[in-house]
Amino acid sequence: MAKKSSKKVSYLSGIGVYGFDRLEPVILAALVTEDPMLLIGASGTGKTFLLNSLSEALMLEHRHYNASLISFDDLVGFPYPDQDNGGVKFLETPATVWAAESVLIDEISRCKPEHQNRLFSLVHERRIQGISLPKLRFRWAAMNPCSNDQAGVEDYSGSEPLDPALADRFALFIRAADWGELSNDERLKVADPSGEGMIADDKGVLKNCIEQWRKDFRTRVEACPETVLIYAATAVSALNSANVRISPRRSRLLTRSLLAASIVAGNSSDRLFRIILESSIPQVCWGVEPSIESVSAAHRVAWDTAAQTANRWLHTFMSEKSLAGKLAILIDQCTSPDAGSQAIAQLIASEPRERSTAFAFAIYPAAVINKLPVGAEGVNDLGKVASPYLSTDGEIGWQERLDKKGTQHPDFTKYAQTLVGLSGGRGERAKQFFSACLVEKLVLANPGEIEVQINSCVDLLRERGLT
Repeated sequence: MAKKSSKKVSYLSGIGVYGFDRLEPVILAALVTEDPMLLIGASGTGKTFLLNSLSEALMLEHRHYNASLISFDDLVGFPYPDQDNGGVKFLETPATVWAAESVLIDEISRCKPEHQNRLFSLVHERRIQGISLPKLRFRWAAMNPCSNDQAGVEDYSGSEPLDPALADRFALFIRAADWGELSNDERLKVADPSGEGMIADDKGVLKNCIEQWRKDFRTRVEACPETVLIYAATAVSALNSANVRISPRRSRLLTRSLLAASIVAGNSSDRLFRIILESSIPQVCWGVEPSIESVSAAHRVAWDTAAQTANRWLHTFMSEKSLAGKLAILIDQCTSPDAGSQAIAQLIASEPRERSTAFAFAIYPAAVINKLPVGAEGVNDLGKVASPYLSTDGEIGWQERLDKKGTQHPDFTKYAQTLVGLSGGRGERAKQFFSACLVEKLVLANPGEIEVQINSCVDLLRERGLT
């Protein structure tokens, strides 16, 4: 689990939203998982603006409801008898929820108790009146600080603590920064009226990124990295031990958020995991938050435990004998692209040249199109080793190693024997590799074994859909 140093790209500023820089990875993670997200902050801090701007940038069919004023008919429409099926249908309007892809429930803490119960299934199950909403992807809400947690000068006496069961259905809680928490640059951008009334449009940049990240998330969530699971489980256990109740359901939401944030950021860093953990604690919704010390202690023990696990996978990778086994460990257990680059560097430095070359030759095409958890440095290292073997250009020298008649290279005979019986892509690949070995003066002690190792790696990539 390593830090990544690169210039930060702000996707929110691209759609005209400022003041959420620190929590941008959390917001983007919620968009990737499509788990419910709740914004909390004083009036005028841009909560509604952020969520409505996201719906515009993602080109969603959006509904914005004020929970303090909403009636149930606003959500479902007016009921009328379904004579064909003996039930009830609803007369839809442009405001009803049935066609929505995203929903913002504003002022959710001011909602009447009976409406809160109806919104529960909308937030938790994407259902209303027991009827599924198949088009609904994003469920968002916003609220002022509840009446139990008011340290400012404004009185939010109508903002009541959220029901714990409803709060526990939200995966992430975003604190909107007030004026005093903004940087000078953010203040100038927030105060600038030039973008007032304009549709958030970044030419599809955010939408395309979310689609790509979500595709990666759906693949990786089926085999979640062990370090992410261990961090989540350890952090939840530590918080519960400190009398901060975190439900078993929330442990799963936390794991999903951590994985998504790692994909968005391209790494799993100490700071990133801490921000996600801080944003996953539901007590903020009823004003009884755990101490900073409790959260810090939970994060530290979880991070240290997960880091030990991260080192363990690298040891397993280096000690594995078969190249295909190494590749499987890299795909299934690598904790981040930076860790993948570290593994590649260690392999190239420690393995015999024929094995490191065969490994690079087999996996470089997949690595260069970002199909493997290897960062830019690792891809570059693989390319330096593999490139001469992927495109052969040169003459066979080695005059001192010709046979006694001076007519044939001794390795040529060994390679020719190995190629017997190979056909199709496998045969062409072997010819390419062996030819390059002759040009690059790479002596293979056992060409047949190396060819089998290369082919096993290629087969594994094909089976995983990574080619």
